[in-house]
Amino acid sequence: MDMQTIIHFLTTTATELLIKILAAIAFWVIGRWLIGRVIGLVQAGMNRNNVDPTLTKYLGSIIAVALNIALVLGILGYFGIQTTSFAAMLAGAGLAIGAAWSGLLGNFAAGAFMLILRPIKVGDFVSVGGVTGTVHELGLFGSTIITPDNVMTLIGNGKIFGDTIQNFSALPVRRVDRVAQLAGGVDPLEAIERLKAAVTKIPNVSTSHPPEVNLMDMNLNGPVISVRPYTANANYWQVYFDTNEAIVRTCKEAGWPAPTPVQITRVLQG
Repeated sequence: MDMQTIIHFLTTTATELLIKILAAIAFWVIGRWLIGRVIGLVQAGMNRNNVDPTLTKYLGSIIAVALNIALVLGILGYFGIQTTSFAAMLAGAGLAIGAAWSGLLGNFAAGAFMLILRPIKVGDFVSVGGVTGTVHELGLFGSTIITPDNVMTLIGNGKIFGDTIQNFSALPVRRVDRVAQLAGGVDPLEAIERLKAAVTKIPNVSTSHPPEVNLMDMNLNGPVISVRPYTANANYWQVYFDTNEAIVRTCKEAGWPAPTPVQITRVLQG
């Protein structure tokens, strides 16, 4: 290779390649700056609309990955590299990952809907996916529930969103359901008055929703009285146990006998 050929290569091919490399670097820097601006604008708009910060962060990450892939493909195309095969490879990889992670992606989609629709939030006492407890954390793939016996339980969002959701904290008060089984000789109307007066005196019982004390049933043992006070969810268990104590105390003060099971025996003579 003579000097003239080298000079011609440096003045044409090498210079052109250097220009393309510098242009690619400029495209990358400017593209990254533009991607940052786009993500910032999207996240700012979502924050103005009070979208959950976790959802804002994850959507920003998804947009960043998609735009960076598009930027890399654009730079490769500028160099004259055929990007059709890369796009097909990415599509195939996405399909394979989607098939392998179908459950995980389902949890992701359910988590996004939960963060948008907000059927539950952190601190709520709920029953979801067969688990009852207090919501500790809402994630994009799974949520953490603390059960009443202080066990941390992680549930996939797909199971939560695809099943019945009971939110006990959504309304200001919650009803406590208790039952008093009385003996056959006790007057149920007197019992209702006594129990209603006793339950009304329990601390934290709602005054806007008066206790419901009614004759629920009659059986062989005697009348069955339903005792149903209302209280805020934070005081549920305190009112629950105090109601049990109020029933026992009322029966003791009234001198009512304990209900005794009745058995009827028939002797058949042949």
